[in-house]
Amino acid sequence: MKIFRCQACKSAIYFENRFCGACGHDLGYLPVTGILTAVEPDGDDWVALAPDQPKLRFCANAAPDACNWLIPAAQENPFCLACQHNGIIPDITQGNNLQHWRDMEIAKHRLFYTLMAFGSPLQTRQQNPEHGLIFEFLAEEPGSGEKVLTGHDEGVIVINLDEADDVKRTKFRAAMHEPYRTLLGHFRHEVGHYFWDVLVRDAGNIEACREVFGDESVDYAEALKIHYEKGAPADWQESYISTYATSHPWEDFAETWAHYLHIVDTLETASAFGLRIHPTFTRDDSLHVDIDFNPYRAKSIDELITAWLPLTFTMNNLSRSMGERDLYPFVLSAPVIKKLSFIHDMIRQSQRG
Repeated sequence: MKIFRCQACKSAIYFENRFCGACGHDLGYLPVTGILTAVEPDGDDWVALAPDQPKLRFCANAAPDACNWLIPAAQENPFCLACQHNGIIPDITQGNNLQHWRDMEIAKHRLFYTLMAFGSPLQTRQQNPEHGLIFEFLAEEPGSGEKVLTGHDEGVIVINLDEADDVKRTKFRAAMHEPYRTLLGHFRHEVGHYFWDVLVRDAGNIEACREVFGDESVDYAEALKIHYEKGAPADWQESYISTYATSHPWEDFAETWAHYLHIVDTLETASAFGLRIHPTFTRDDSLHVDIDFNPYRAKSIDELITAWLPLTFTMNNLSRSMGERDLYPFVLSAPVIKKLSFIHDMIRQSQRG
């Protein structure tokens, strides 16, 4: 994620901000240009302080304070490029649904920032009725006994609204023995399944993917059943990014995809802050790095990993100093880096295409 500043007063602002805390200007995000801009009202429309922009309107989901993205005033579709991928949203008049949906949208918009920065192929359900990407945010009905399972099926991504409840999500993480569980992590993982369909299956890369992740044709339901009954192999860290990645090649791909997005997005933030990591206790070159490059344009996975390892070592030490868990509690073994490299190369190939 880049760092943004208000065009009116030059103050630093966050990607999710609706207004500038310093000067009070309304703010909106221009997804095509990747600019968070101050705006001023012009009748029923808005004018951006960022140059060379047409008259604008806010996405329809700005009304319930669930989106700060802008659309051209002449656009017929009232939703922005991210919210056009929404299928079902919860009843926001019930309980905490509105706040939970807002939290979901924050994570989803960060996901779309990354996908658009890559130039990833994205189709709505209107553009591709059979395989377009669509999100369904579902809340479990009290007393119904019906569970909402987060997952993906041919472009349809279902997210259980309970994942936006911090207490429930913490309980889920503890019950599943997970070192990390976040809303953004869910979005990145589930969209990994979608891009397996788009960039592996539909792009003719199945055989190449099998060489790295294994044969995805093995029975998925049976593989998950065995995983939940027996758990991950004792030596899972030698070849996998997480225990869940061991359950099936599809899950291995989705977990690795999510971590690739973690790496790129965090490195962009580090680069935007001009981070230089030079620990005084060692001259070991592997822990010294100046993060001053665009990770979205990295030519190889090595360029990313060379910066990522010292950055995570630094972040984890800072997190421990605050009495928190490691911010990135994962080990990148050589086989995992090979998998990350496959995803990196596949994305680069899609960019060239």
